Amino acid sequence: MEFKAKIMDNKAIDRSLMRLAHEIIERNRGIEKVVLVGIKSRGIPLANRICDKIALIENQRVPVDQLDITMYRDDLTLKSDRPEVKESALNIPIDGKTIILVDDVIYTGRTVRAAMDALMQQGRPSQIQLAVLVDRGHRELPIRPDFVGKNVPTSSKENVKVKIVEIDGMDEVCIYQK
Repeated sequence: MEFKAKIMDNKAIDRSLMRLAHEIIERNRGIEKVVLVGIKSRGIPLANRICDKIALIENQRVPVDQLDITMYRDDLTLKSDRPEVKESALNIPIDGKTIILVDDVIYTGRTVRAAMDALMQQGRPSQIQLAVLVDRGHRELPIRPDFVGKNVPTSSKENVKVKIVEIDGMDEVCIYQK
């Protein structure tokens, strides 16, 4: 892949996460029933960062959990001949809660569909909302994020790569040409 452009640096990511935190609080009229659930892998540190931002605003932390959706993916055998499948149990009860799924990029919507399937196996939330750092378009399923850090129109020949300091040692979002 060939580098095309850096579209977010660490400051832009931080500002977007702060805005997402404010929007989550506003839309849900507080955080009383909110649970953040990060989709493995980059959604997890993003959910934790949003939790930190909410705590700065509300002086209270929201519960954060993580979800490994590997066994719910519809492309499991396309990714590998021997995919590693792990059980994904939440540590927080979700019945009656407002679950906010957090992920780095939304593209086709298939990851989010898999995450919703995994959530519904764990309980019955009152509602599920979606927060993403980057929405690059090209949906294949009728799924739309509730909270978006940055909308980035892309072509199908481009790839959006999110780097997070907790995983990659730096914060940035770049576009690459395939």
